[in-house]
Amino acid sequence: MATQESTTQTAATTEHAPAAILSVEDIARILSVELKLGRGQIVRTIVLIDEGNTTPFIARYRKEVTESLDEVQIQAIADRALALRALFERKQDVHRLIEAQGKLTLELASALEAAKTLQDVEDLYLPYRPKRKTRASVAREKGLTPLAELIIQQPATVGDRESLLEQHAQPFLNADKGVESSQEAYAGACDIVAEMIVEDAAVRKNVRTTFFQRSALGSRVVADAEKVAEKDPTGVYRLYYEFDENVTSLVPHRVLALNRGEREGVLRVNISLPYEQVQRDITTHYPVKATSPFASLLVDAMEDGYKRLLAPAIEREARLELTTKAEEHAINVFATNLRNLLLQPPLRGKKVLGIDPGFRTGCKLTVVDENGKYITSDTMYLYQADKARQQLRQMLADYEISVIAIGNGTASRETEQLVADLLRELGEQHPGQEAPGYMIVNEAGASVYSASEAAREEFPTLDATQRGTISIARRLQDPLAELVKIDPKAVGVGLYQHDVDQKALAAMLDRVVESCVNFAGVEVNSASAALLKRVSGINSRVANAIVKYREAHGPFKARKDLLKVSGLGPATFVQAAGFLKIANGVEPLDNTFIHPESYDAARKLLELLPAGDDKQVKSAERVVQFRQMIKLQQSLGRSQRNRSQGNTDGGENATWMEIARNVGVGLPTLNDILENLEKPGLDPRDALPPPILRHDVLKMEDLQPGMVLQGTVRNVVDFGAFVDIGVKHDGLVHVSEMADRFVRDPLTIVAVGQVVRVQVLDIDIKRNRIQLSMRNIKA
Repeated sequence: MATQESTTQTAATTEHAPAAILSVEDIARILSVELKLGRGQIVRTIVLIDEGNTTPFIARYRKEVTESLDEVQIQAIADRALALRALFERKQDVHRLIEAQGKLTLELASALEAAKTLQDVEDLYLPYRPKRKTRASVAREKGLTPLAELIIQQPATVGDRESLLEQHAQPFLNADKGVESSQEAYAGACDIVAEMIVEDAAVRKNVRTTFFQRSALGSRVVADAEKVAEKDPTGVYRLYYEFDENVTSLVPHRVLALNRGEREGVLRVNISLPYEQVQRDITTHYPVKATSPFASLLVDAMEDGYKRLLAPAIEREARLELTTKAEEHAINVFATNLRNLLLQPPLRGKKVLGIDPGFRTGCKLTVVDENGKYITSDTMYLYQADKARQQLRQMLADYEISVIAIGNGTASRETEQLVADLLRELGEQHPGQEAPGYMIVNEAGASVYSASEAAREEFPTLDATQRGTISIARRLQDPLAELVKIDPKAVGVGLYQHDVDQKALAAMLDRVVESCVNFAGVEVNSASAALLKRVSGINSRVANAIVKYREAHGPFKARKDLLKVSGLGPATFVQAAGFLKIANGVEPLDNTFIHPESYDAARKLLELLPAGDDKQVKSAERVVQFRQMIKLQQSLGRSQRNRSQGNTDGGENATWMEIARNVGVGLPTLNDILENLEKPGLDPRDALPPPILRHDVLKMEDLQPGMVLQGTVRNVVDFGAFVDIGVKHDGLVHVSEMADRFVRDPLTIVAVGQVVRVQVLDIDIKRNRIQLSMRNIKA
């Protein structure tokens, strides 16, 4: 027997030993099915990632290699490759740990190799995992394992059941070990059986599937009335005081609300499923034989194992999975909102007066020039209305201000009223002139920035309030450049952001910020270190070095001069150069997204363009003419082929592919070069609608049901969107009022920063609530 076990063990460790590495081809084979992409695409993309290339760089400058995968697809490949490698490493660890115990069989080794998830691997490892003392381990120490195996085997015997059970128990009675009766022997054996069943990977998998499909989550208010009154005085969690719902229908924000209520001591939450609904999942693997004297023992052990061991464990798993999915959803909504917030169009070429409202300490006023450079600051007091109005009038005239940014904090509406009254006066006094406009700016995070080290370095001689007001003004001029200086979690577009995994949230938001910065591009001669460090390949140290070099040597004249910056070597240059623009340098191509590695191709392409007065990159008209010329050639070629060969398609892109080969690039890169030659210096954000500037104030008392207004989306959540319509409180467009059809996800209809037309449905002045609709609004 020992020889046979040794042979089996040897076979398991040699024939089924895990591979030393998980190859890129192995990963690609799995991901091609999951992501529905070509294996070659995935292999080449993983190689690029493993070489240290960033996602924005790969998406923009390696399109020929990836076959034009976008950032979302590339990131999905990166994330899943990382997860598969972690799974592979865990399989190796578990294989080694079980092997060290001398318990690795061919069947177990094969099961480990076939496991597709970490949960599958942990289920297989569970019986071999070192554990604390349990009722089953105590029974094993008493030598009751053979009796437990009899219960599981269910031998059929003839005779009186009680006598047979007594007879089988006799060999295991031992007073020294604490087994003095057959009842004690069978109690211990059943503990072993219960543990063996619930640690069976197949049982756990089946029960888990049923549990996740049929179980119900219930919540009840805690019995301590004083605690409820203290923790939930306004009844925020009243909906969940007596709540039951199937786990499959729970929406993410409800899961997070339940978790918070439980964490704050207001609610008791549990997930349960009666044993009867999972009994078949267990008996399928451990059948009960009615003719066996051990039948009832096995039935009782199964039920005990489920209720005492398996159900609590799977309930924890279910709570964790529900929470994880809810957190992922909340993080993704936050990320989408953040992206839309950061990519709001800049308000270029305008001097801005920023106002940070306040009653007791006054309203802080700050003027910044067209480039966001600080000019001057002052303080006005709302209770000195005439003087405050005169201060504003003087600043608007002295600095030729055309835009006013008002923070949305305390006293913002009183400040808005003062500004609106003044603008109305100016309009009446100078009817032929365009009066300045104003906008309420979300000042979330301004105080965080004003007290930060970055703010102190940028404005060492100003106090925190002045720095915060500068941030409010700059948010109109370039939201992206200003908001990157602030922790993304502080910008005010999340839901339950403090209830989710903070590490996962920070990682996702950092990824979004990096994507937005590289999407928009960065003017290297005016960008802050906070903005530069988000550029592909650049870290904080290199970003600070760029700023210091710029301060010491003046503006960069060409991208290649970046190589003179300490710490910015050739590898970093390759990753970053295409995203760093120089508007007035010696090389016109430096003001485009064309990468320096493609400059030769761009110049060859320029030689092919129709002649013009100016052969520099600025001649966008030549690109348009060139496109029209090629389009005409294609059209003539198709007509000629159709006449001579019927309707045979000779290839729409044949001409462009030939041009791409001639200049030495692939077709995707050729298209990118043409687009950038046609629109040099283009900021993709400029294609979006500009922010709405207001000239008059609107109060809640002015609203009437049926009134149609224009507003800006401030936040999008699972149940709708909050829209700023120019009154003190944002109105809510419930998801049911977003369209004339069923809307599952509000993000498919609206986005943060989007300008929308809404109709007022209801106004509740006492509760400061406004209900809006986007349905059936006539043009």
